[in-house]
Amino acid sequence: MKIDSYSFGRIVIDGKTYTSDVIIYPGRVDASWRRKEGHLLLPGDVAEALRAKPDVLVIGTGYSGVMRVPRETVERIASRGIEVKVERTAKAVAAYNDLEGAKTVIAALHITC
Repeated sequence: MKIDSYSFGRIVIDGKTYTSDVIIYPGRVDASWRRKEGHLLLPGDVAEALRAKPDVLVIGTGYSGVMRVPRETVERIASRGIEVKVERTAKAVAAYNDLEGAKTVIAALHITC
């Protein structure tokens, strides 16, 4: 899957527009992704993504980087042998597009704030 474009509150993936946070899996998009504590990413918020065993999990923290990703969350993901990239969403989109196809990559993207 390819991310065609991203702007505050709007992301276009393979030609389809989404206006809510997404998790991009190989071959599908989950546009109903919500975090238990809003602007805080906990390991349980990406449990399904971790079960898919990607090589890389790219996390987009929002347009301005408001979503926090605690060190403990990154460490828990990394302890499963998954590389973790945490960036503001615009940079996360670029990282995802660079990696997609070369590795099994999943992106969890907060598209506002």
